[in-house]
Amino acid sequence: MATTQKLIVEVIDARNLVPKDGHGTSSPYVVVDYYGQRKRTRTVTRDINPTWNEVLQFNVEKPSDVFNDMLELDVYHDKNHGPTNRNNSLGRIKLSSGQFVKKGEEALIYYPLEKKYLLSWIRGEIGLKIYYVDEVVPPPPPVEEPKAEEVKAEKPPPRSDNAAAPVSSDEQQAPAKVKPDDNAASSLEGDQAAAATPSKPPEDGQTEKASEAAPAGEENARAEGEKPAEGADQVEPEADTQTVQPDEHDDDDVVLEPTSANWAPPPPPPPPPDIMASTTSGSVPEIKVARTTSAPPPITRPAAPTNYASPVDPTDHTPIERSSFDLVEKMHYVFVKVVKAGSLPTNGNPVVKIVIAGCHVTSKPARKAKYFEWDQTFAFARDTPESSSFLEVSVWADAAGANFLGGVCFDATEIPLRDPPDSPLAPQWYRLEGGGAHRGDLMLATWIGTQADEAFPDAWKSDTAGNLINSRAKIYLSPKLWYLRASVLEAQDILPLTALKEGSFQIKAQLGFQVQKTRVSVSTNGNPSWNEDLMFVAAEPFGDHLIFYLEYRQPKGPVTLGAVGIPLTAIERRVDDRKVISRWFNLEDPKNYKKGYKGRIHLSLCFDGGYHVMDEAAHVCSDYRPTARQLWKPPVGTLELGIIGCKNLLPIKTMNGKGSTDAYTVAKYGSKWVRTRTASDSLDPKWNEQYTWKVYDPCTVLTIGVFDSWEVLDIDGGKEGGKEATRPDFRMGKVRIRVSTLEIGKIYRNVYPLVMLGNNGMQKMGELEVAVRFIRAAPTLDFLHVYSQPLLPLMHHIKPLGMAQQDMLRNTAVKILSAHLSRSEPPLRSDVVRYMLDADSHTFSMRKVRANWSRIVKVLSSLIDIVRWIENTRLWKNPTATILVHALLVMLVWFPDLIVPTLAFYVFAIGVWNYRFRSKDKLPHFCPKISLAETVDRDEIDEEFDTMPSTRSPDIIRKRYDKLRAIGARVQNILGDFATQAERVQALVTWQDPRATGIFVGLCFIVAFMLYLVPPKMVAMAFGFYYFRHPLFRDRMPSPALNFFRRLPSLSDRIM
Repeated sequence: MATTQKLIVEVIDARNLVPKDGHGTSSPYVVVDYYGQRKRTRTVTRDINPTWNEVLQFNVEKPSDVFNDMLELDVYHDKNHGPTNRNNSLGRIKLSSGQFVKKGEEALIYYPLEKKYLLSWIRGEIGLKIYYVDEVVPPPPPVEEPKAEEVKAEKPPPRSDNAAAPVSSDEQQAPAKVKPDDNAASSLEGDQAAAATPSKPPEDGQTEKASEAAPAGEENARAEGEKPAEGADQVEPEADTQTVQPDEHDDDDVVLEPTSANWAPPPPPPPPPDIMASTTSGSVPEIKVARTTSAPPPITRPAAPTNYASPVDPTDHTPIERSSFDLVEKMHYVFVKVVKAGSLPTNGNPVVKIVIAGCHVTSKPARKAKYFEWDQTFAFARDTPESSSFLEVSVWADAAGANFLGGVCFDATEIPLRDPPDSPLAPQWYRLEGGGAHRGDLMLATWIGTQADEAFPDAWKSDTAGNLINSRAKIYLSPKLWYLRASVLEAQDILPLTALKEGSFQIKAQLGFQVQKTRVSVSTNGNPSWNEDLMFVAAEPFGDHLIFYLEYRQPKGPVTLGAVGIPLTAIERRVDDRKVISRWFNLEDPKNYKKGYKGRIHLSLCFDGGYHVMDEAAHVCSDYRPTARQLWKPPVGTLELGIIGCKNLLPIKTMNGKGSTDAYTVAKYGSKWVRTRTASDSLDPKWNEQYTWKVYDPCTVLTIGVFDSWEVLDIDGGKEGGKEATRPDFRMGKVRIRVSTLEIGKIYRNVYPLVMLGNNGMQKMGELEVAVRFIRAAPTLDFLHVYSQPLLPLMHHIKPLGMAQQDMLRNTAVKILSAHLSRSEPPLRSDVVRYMLDADSHTFSMRKVRANWSRIVKVLSSLIDIVRWIENTRLWKNPTATILVHALLVMLVWFPDLIVPTLAFYVFAIGVWNYRFRSKDKLPHFCPKISLAETVDRDEIDEEFDTMPSTRSPDIIRKRYDKLRAIGARVQNILGDFATQAERVQALVTWQDPRATGIFVGLCFIVAFMLYLVPPKMVAMAFGFYYFRHPLFRDRMPSPALNFFRRLPSLSDRIM
């Protein structure tokens, strides 16, 4: 039954509205506008915290140029309740339809009210539930058809909407006589029409084959999906119901529906089509064929073919594509679509063999129906060395090639070019030649296109691993992940009071493979309490149950007293920190559910949609949006990626005595994963595939990884190949591109080295060439405003999760994503997903420790340089600079208002100076120098990639432990030094050393008294000149203040 979509807006309540009636209250009502539909709620009198609980329903219309997809909600104060003369605005909100969800996913959300006018005083928020719902449209009542006599007697009135209506037989046949035939193939006249010698179609299924064997011109006329006339229920298309002028006919045909019984019989079927004929004689006979622009004519294949020196050059033809594939190179392919065959002298399952440019391929066996059907498309790369300029298509009785049934040959230079905005080329019937006296017919289509062709993704490709399904390019979407919060409050009626005096109880919660436990609660009355939150990760669609087990802790082990299973579909969803209503659930015996009551448990369950479920590390995250779609903000731009190819890849495996690599690329951004096709047996693969993502935050990272596939070894079905195919795909390296480093609208086409760090050290696997472009879609101010917003959603700041909890939830999310994507077709293997998500990046590595220490030293080097410059200035190593510093000191002391502007201008000057040295073309990439991958010790690398627990020998483990102890001793000394200095500062006023504290306190009193008498400017000037005094007036010994500080006591002498 037909359905219509409605938008439901539930207006719940509002909070803390602005008073407008002069008495500290307001009388608000709500007006909602959506696609030109306006509805309002009732007025709540004298209440700044009104409650409506009203449901407003809107029709969802098609996109138009008049109304946009925004929902506008205004809150007004009713002028009938108060001294005002007009409805005062209390605030408004605007929501995009992209934030709305389907029924069942809705949640109560409080939106802050915004100003309608610039000088308006607005405050408060309004609570809404907005969702789509599908309603079933009742069928229209049956209409009685008029009798034939009444139809003949009365002439049907013309419709007001100029729609086609049934007419009488004479009126139908008259336009058919004057309607011209626009097809060039059927308008041949005179000697040209007489010279054309069409062959009759096969006798079986003449009606259907006649419609499918129509001339190419007529097929193009039906490119939009119109079917040829067949049967008695279809009439000749007409452009108007009354009269048809031949001169004004512009192919806008209207197909009339049969609604009356007195319609005229259909026109006679069209004449038999012209079947393209080919011969195998030594010369080309003079045969005139209906030439079209949609299909190439078959040619006569000479017995001894001459030398065709003219290669197929794409420059001989017009441009093929006008698509958005502008970041990659166009790869031209010869497409051959084999549909079906008829009148073949065989009862088996024939196959089709195609030969072009030295490439041979055999189709799958045909399905036997009314015809022999294949419906298979082949794509042959045109950049391969061409040994001939012919396309040969032959039909064989079986895959072994024992019985040749006929074939057809085409000149490759005559194959037409297809422009993707045009409709697909219609297949044509071709007469098979060379198969004996009985000739069959083959329906196929051939054209030249690029990788932008819609038939390319599912076609057999000559540059991939054949027709292997796992080698195709695919797009994957990650499942929608939710955080499930289970608050375990308490339990009651667990055991009779006489059963025990004191017991220890624990709750175990299980969701799939996730198992968590609460702390142990000791209870003396059989009513333990926990008040503990357990967090899980759940993926849509929800089909599992959250199971709670109540365990009684005993010395021999836990004993399960009861269990309860709760379906995930019954759990409430929330998008903020509002309190969720808790419920009591009865416990049942887990071994026998027929037994009675085992107590009850008090739980509070909800899906927290305000969190972002982390599946990547925070510093390389590609998406920060919350789970709830209602909280999503509009995208700020679009990221386009063109994966061009790889160069100089290393051979990974050996096939037929030579090294080979079957590489493919995976890119991940947000919830969208893309996988290119697998380039078979190529060390310089070319993909030239382009993909697009929506960008919601520019401070995100795009990850691209290259892998070698082992699945291609299973093509032959051998046992050895099957074992090899189960191996994980070999990692060849990955590239990370931060979106914020891209300039708007600029195309970055770079070659990145693929570097892998393994047990044997760093190894360069090859190079990856990609093109990237970021296009801004949001206004400039909105785009810059994103930089002032927090990265993570609001719930991460209101109720933050602990670091250990985040790591646990992230590992769980990675496992769920790996299991989901590995079940796709073709599967995205779990080892690939884990490598792309950096699931194993948190293991201990001495190399990373030293690399992070080097990063800290590099950051502090600028401060160290400043300190050195000040010290050199103080020592008068550059007298001119020292004199200028004295002048600057005088200016800043006497004009302190210039201190902050001077610092800001200095930072500005540094930024402008560094702008000259920015990277213009090359994007940041993995740096082996920063990673210390080039100078790393072999033992450290082996330790980094060792498993947990370690599998190395005890001697190696003892050596590593001793080394770790030495490093720990150095860290221990550094931490002790920091603690000592901090304790000396405390000792200044704690009287641990009475004499030192007395001296310090007395000096502070004297300094305070002097600063009361002497102006601060004079003190600052004197201190500055004393600090920058000439070395002639200096003493080489340390200063008295430093000597005094070093003599202060600390707690280091008390540590044992």
